[in-house]
Amino acid sequence: MKWWHASLALAALSLLAGCGGHKTKPSRGSHATQQQGSSRAGASSSSGDRFHDDLSRPQSSRYRDRSDSIPDGPIPDIGKLIEPVPKVEPRSLYGNKSPYTVLGRSYKVLPTARGYDERGIASFYGNKFHGYKTSSLETYDMYAFSAASPTLPLPSYARVTNLENGKSVIVRVNDRGPFHANRLIDLSYAAAVRIGIWPKGTGLVEVRGIDPRQPGQELPPPPVVTRRHPGLYLQVGAFANTDNANRLAQRLREANVGAVQVSDVDVNGQRVRRVRVGPLVDVDRADAVSARIEGMGLPRPQVAVD
Repeated sequence: MKWWHASLALAALSLLAGCGGHKTKPSRGSHATQQQGSSRAGASSSSGDRFHDDLSRPQSSRYRDRSDSIPDGPIPDIGKLIEPVPKVEPRSLYGNKSPYTVLGRSYKVLPTARGYDERGIASFYGNKFHGYKTSSLETYDMYAFSAASPTLPLPSYARVTNLENGKSVIVRVNDRGPFHANRLIDLSYAAAVRIGIWPKGTGLVEVRGIDPRQPGQELPPPPVVTRRHPGLYLQVGAFANTDNANRLAQRLREANVGAVQVSDVDVNGQRVRRVRVGPLVDVDRADAVSARIEGMGLPRPQVAVD
């Protein structure tokens, strides 16, 4: 739209950061955008739309709805929707600034999705953002298989696998976020339904980047037989010095934040003592324990899924 060109220069820095990590159930997801003003890009406004968004307005007043929700109208058969086919695409002009800062935390955008393989917590976002612009200034469609990532380049492709049931989906990453402390990726409503993140709201996933230049990466993984629930942990620190690790572990035990584990791991040929809290029963518990640990003046713990 023509009026964007006048506002993009002013809005670009605030808009490229993307989503704040929303999901549709108010009690469970990451709500950084609503609560802390993190930036998801603005809205589309073609003729016939039921709303008109102004990119120059603050995030708190940009959207027509105050909170996110699931679709409120006819819903297509998600099972019949076609997943995107990874292809080589130019990097978006918007949303790829690196590093960038949101809510006081700095992020670096990866040069490529090649080799990306992370496990963590997925959330999803839906009706509130449907029809609005993503960080790459594409229109968000909750019925498309898309996603938001704080670090993967825009656009890029990834396969997201639900570690609790083995279901997977290919998503096209075209948005920034989530910026909730304990979230790895924000899925579109369709992607969340496809792999069973909806209606629970969150789930433990593996995210593997896809390089379209290497054929075969888009193929689905072999069937997964889930023998046990994947373990959800918070890693509070990793130390080369054993005494430092033990002191931290003792402090956590005295605070009664949960089971504390100290284990030796090899990192690039060096022995490191890792301090973790867990396994934790669910994402809500992980969020609560994470907040307690930060309240002790310790660094924000990292989510680990084993």
